[in-house]
Amino acid sequence: MSTYVIGDVHGCFDQFIRLLEKINYDTSNDQIILTGDLINRGPKSLAVLNYCIADSNITTVLGNHDLYLLYLMSRKESKGELKEVVESENNQKIFEWLIARPFILQIHINATKNDFIISHAGIPEIWSVKKAEDLAQEISKALISNPSKILQSMWGNEPKSWNDTFIGNDRYRIIINYFTRMRFLDDSASLDLENTSTKASKGFKPWFNYESNCYKKMRRYYVFGHWASLKGRTNNPHFIGLDTGCVWEGELTALRLNDLKKISVKY
Repeated sequence: MSTYVIGDVHGCFDQFIRLLEKINYDTSNDQIILTGDLINRGPKSLAVLNYCIADSNITTVLGNHDLYLLYLMSRKESKGELKEVVESENNQKIFEWLIARPFILQIHINATKNDFIISHAGIPEIWSVKKAEDLAQEISKALISNPSKILQSMWGNEPKSWNDTFIGNDRYRIIINYFTRMRFLDDSASLDLENTSTKASKGFKPWFNYESNCYKKMRRYYVFGHWASLKGRTNNPHFIGLDTGCVWEGELTALRLNDLKKISVKY
């Protein structure tokens, strides 16, 4: 049995199938975890969703594009490349499956004694893994119990930094922004959500440039997507970027957690 994490598919269904074939995906024994952003920008979002929903061994963490789809579906808005999904015959099934996906997953591989923390954009250093899991569960419960409220209030770049005293929409928004939109942080973990390049603005650094060495001592790896312009490069083996820009005619990449091997297919 192997566990694979695959980077942002973004509707690139043909490449997704080719990658599953290349890794010899065994539907009886293997597990597939996607890093979010299954849809949008690419040509076959509906096909990707239907394939994943039909296979109980495939799941995903939520990405910002997935949340955008949920927002459109909650409002019954048919827009752009996601029109086909919103208007599909099984749109309710898609909505129910997608909204139940987590914001983070922690996987332990017994053979190597490694822990893998999987999220779409990452986890800020100010949160322990336990705190991140608690906040992820909090926002998931809120999203499922009151989807319209959360999906309509999640837009915006404020507040920029975390405060334990936040309540209501500010609290929900910043939790979602850390998990699904984060790239650069300053020393107070304040988000720079405008910069999508690989070069940090003054006073900021990539979120994975942690000062702490605890992840090394604990055999812990952080696996994420979202940041296509990195092309997977973090210069730190404990932080593994898997969005290698398939939808931008790059590659679609899988990481086999059992041995940290990467496998890719070209666009």
